[in-house]
Amino acid sequence: MATKGSDYDDRWEKAHRTARWAVTMTQWWIRHAVKRAPFPQWHFLKFAGPGGRESRGVVDLIAVRKDHSTPRSGLKRGDALQIILIQVKGGSAAKPTAEAGKRLRIVARRHGARAVLLAAWKKGKAARFYSLCKEAGALTWIEIPDVSVLFC
Repeated sequence: MATKGSDYDDRWEKAHRTARWAVTMTQWWIRHAVKRAPFPQWHFLKFAGPGGRESRGVVDLIAVRKDHSTPRSGLKRGDALQIILIQVKGGSAAKPTAEAGKRLRIVARRHGARAVLLAAWKKGKAARFYSLCKEAGALTWIEIPDVSVLFC
């Protein structure tokens, strides 16, 4: 018979495994969606806490690539970066709170991110993507049927 402590540990370990898979599958779905995109390629930066577990903060993953468009004054082509902030939810995790949405928007403005994305993944299903948008004065998550539009 399992003790209460071990049941808690089992659930914690399952949540940790689900979170890791959610991040992995988010990266896979984005790469799959933009596989025919021209250079430059998107790179991903994961934020893991101690022991590979979840880290503090609202950003779980950053997609970044060099910006090869016409540069601003004082820069050369490829000097600037394009950044997309991604929060990842796996399994039955709840959608981010309104406060988390506000924090994500602040972080995006501070670092010049071109978009804020929520990736939701459940085992056996395709990842679903949502963009943080301001509608009627409130921040809302709008589902994006084709994530490649953000990564073009």
